[in-house]
Amino acid sequence: MEPRLDPSSSDPLHQQIVDQIRHQVATGRLAPGDRLPPVRALARQLGVNVNTVAKAYGELERLGVLSTAAGRGSFVAGQALGQLADFREDRLRELLGRAVLEALSLGYSLEQIEGALALQWARWRELRSRGPDQPSRAEPVAVEPAIHIMGSHDLALELLIGQLKRGHPGLSVTSSSVGSLAGLVALERGEAQAAGCHLLDEETGEYNLPFIRRILPGEEVVLVNLVYRQQGLMVARGNPKGIRGMEDLARADVTTVNRQKGAGTRVLLDLRLRELGIPPEGVRGYGHEVDTHTAVAVAVANGSADVGLGILPAARALALDFIPLARERYDLAFRLEVYESPSLEPLLATLRSESYKSVVRELGGYDTSDTGRIVGRTKPAAPRERHIVSASEESLGTGPEAQA
Repeated sequence: MEPRLDPSSSDPLHQQIVDQIRHQVATGRLAPGDRLPPVRALARQLGVNVNTVAKAYGELERLGVLSTAAGRGSFVAGQALGQLADFREDRLRELLGRAVLEALSLGYSLEQIEGALALQWARWRELRSRGPDQPSRAEPVAVEPAIHIMGSHDLALELLIGQLKRGHPGLSVTSSSVGSLAGLVALERGEAQAAGCHLLDEETGEYNLPFIRRILPGEEVVLVNLVYRQQGLMVARGNPKGIRGMEDLARADVTTVNRQKGAGTRVLLDLRLRELGIPPEGVRGYGHEVDTHTAVAVAVANGSADVGLGILPAARALALDFIPLARERYDLAFRLEVYESPSLEPLLATLRSESYKSVVRELGGYDTSDTGRIVGRTKPAAPRERHIVSASEESLGTGPEAQA
């Protein structure tokens, strides 16, 4: 048993230890009678002060989770599970609540969510009833070719995929939120048929094309607009820390949650910090990285961060306040041969449909005036050497090999 501590979290270290031990007891990974490491041993493992672990153990004993006997150490108390009944129920409600909130933010109705849960529950019951040795029912084989979209996370993209699957159940469509740059690299390697990106080039002020020309030199690539969207700072309801702009991220009392290296939102954050002369090490929580806008919103909503850069629909989904900073263009990039292939027609038709656009607008924070239109393309050119990552791109995570 060794808790994992997050130094960038707003929760004190001793409270993190308390919460994680309670969770392990509540989930059965620690049973009544199990002995915990001595205070000094656990402090040494975690690299914290002995008093931090002692304070955590004292709080757990006060809560009835641990019992301590002189000369025998600390054990999980016999009545611990009873003491943690409310904790288990609260944890379950929190997990289910997050899942429902995220599904609602993606445009699914309560009826659709209820139906999906019922179907999944029926499948789980069937698996449990037949046991591991019984063969499963034959699953329908997806019709090829598949469409795999990799790149930046966006709720409008998730909504597009959902509508596409409902309208064309035989079409295999998947997506991976790996960040804008990693999406373009996947497009270059042939690992994706489309890349979602919103990369602003600092020198030209142009979106996406400068990066495509560097990562896919000599390739014909078509950019189709998905949406224009609002990027801004998500803060708790009522903005208790009084955050007004990016300059507040340098305050000692403000904890930030960040996107992963290579994400377009991370590139925007780094650009704004450089403009303000704020080094990354001057931002508390800069190293706390998550992969989606929804995850940023969850971190702010549960109090592990005071602020995070993201999009308005994610803030609205979790009832957060939003401070708008930038209007940006989010595009889907396709190689020309993929864009012109019959397999892409269902996606383009759904993207350009008024029913899709109207639902996106209802999410708030989106402009669909160019949705489905070609907003850029690269011309074929003589192949040249692959782009060499510059020092500035390496620091930003904007080189073509940037990983999500």
